[in-house]
Amino acid sequence: MTTQFQLIAKITPKPEHMQDVRDSLTSILAPTRAEPGCLKFNLLEGRSGDCFYLDEEWTSDDALATHYEMDYIKPIFAKYENWLATPAEIHKMTALA
Repeated sequence: MTTQFQLIAKITPKPEHMQDVRDSLTSILAPTRAEPGCLKFNLLEGRSGDCFYLDEEWTSDDALATHYEMDYIKPIFAKYENWLATPAEIHKMTALA
């Protein structure tokens, strides 16, 4: 059994794909927020303007795994292979207070 957790993902696109990544992330906000296991899914842009952050909260690891298998997520992950300058950095955390 897993417990509720938070996640920060840093996504750093190649400069020529900044808009592609922005558009792809924007397109998944509403459907992701509607998923039963999603408690929070916010998109932020780094002040340097060269990366994005996803601030997420999930009910469980299973809920996140289900999210990764959604039809609207898989094609974006495939495009990231060419669009990203570095692999996405994923940090899972448990709230302490």
